[in-house]
Amino acid sequence: MPVLNRVAEMHDEVTGWRRHLHTIPELLYDVHQTAAFVEEKLRSFGCDEVVPGIGKTGVVGIIRGNLGAGPTIGLRADMDALPLDEITGKPYASQTPGKMHACGHDGHTAMLLGAAKYLAETRNFAGSVAVVFQPAEEGGAGGKAMVDDGLMDRFGISRVFGMHNMPGLPVGQFAIRPGPIMAATAEFTITVKGKGGHAAMPHGTIDPIVIASQMVLALQTIVARTIDPIDSIVVSVTKFNAGDAYNIIPQEAVFAGTIRTLRTEVGEASRARMRTICEGIAAAHGASVDVHIDVNYPVTHNNPDETDFASGVAREIAGEPNVHGSINPVMGGEDFSYMLEARPGAFIFAGNGDTANLHNPAYDFNDELIPHGISYWVRLTETALGRAA
Repeated sequence: MPVLNRVAEMHDEVTGWRRHLHTIPELLYDVHQTAAFVEEKLRSFGCDEVVPGIGKTGVVGIIRGNLGAGPTIGLRADMDALPLDEITGKPYASQTPGKMHACGHDGHTAMLLGAAKYLAETRNFAGSVAVVFQPAEEGGAGGKAMVDDGLMDRFGISRVFGMHNMPGLPVGQFAIRPGPIMAATAEFTITVKGKGGHAAMPHGTIDPIVIASQMVLALQTIVARTIDPIDSIVVSVTKFNAGDAYNIIPQEAVFAGTIRTLRTEVGEASRARMRTICEGIAAAHGASVDVHIDVNYPVTHNNPDETDFASGVAREIAGEPNVHGSINPVMGGEDFSYMLEARPGAFIFAGNGDTANLHNPAYDFNDELIPHGISYWVRLTETALGRAA
């Protein structure tokens, strides 16, 4: 079954919501304007319950079906933006310097609002659907905050589903896989302390820049020589800071970056090896080192049964050739992982077409995706909870 007729009629309206949200990007938990917009829309749709303040600034709407009692499923969208200056030049571009919707969360929010409007009008299902609007996906673990705040138990959610746009995948196509679909993340900051001095007399110093540079190179052996080649892992150094003058060897060098893995055991092994490598190199040069590692989002792991179910719904909307059921995992992180740890469910990608990539200042959500995303949410709800013939 293609895009629903009623959803196609809503396209312009939902596009207007999306572009409004694009003009007012907000970061992490400070999504007060966005949450207020979501709350007002949900109340106007006639949701049975609208509950703000879940996980600090998250919003949950409950819509009960007309076909009798049944379970409750959760549909989740993220609301926060990124700390970037937008360069799209669009008439609806960000009105706040240093902030933009560079990951499409404005589109995710708008599509779930569109689905909520449709479902509140039709209620062609048994049980209830919880539409979950989450803050702080971009590094703030808002998904965990909502779960810790009782999201699943308070609203009786039995299964939970998420969706994210994917640049490069054609509009109207979906991609999913059972098992790990996105990576666990960890961030590291490594501080090397040596002995500073005159750059013309390096023999009297313990040069932290040379030592830290050796560490940067040696850390790549974690990928190449420590972890089984069958396992996926990324170790990327993304920052390196040392010194203030051309003729002074500094006392200290600091570098930082990220580790991405698809298995818990691989993450643990890589972190342990990082400490061993850095401490060994530092000791060999008479320096000291502090290795600080923050373990962040866990692996986003799709339940096999829910993945099969979500794939079937996507095929109903897009057709068999347009649903890719065994894509390679993405090494980006996603805090929907916390919701999937709390309840069985599945995370799916929806094609954003030939656009700039995510987290790029030239990125913009493709509004042609909107009817496909809404139709997916609607059919998923009606199929999961039963619908009239």
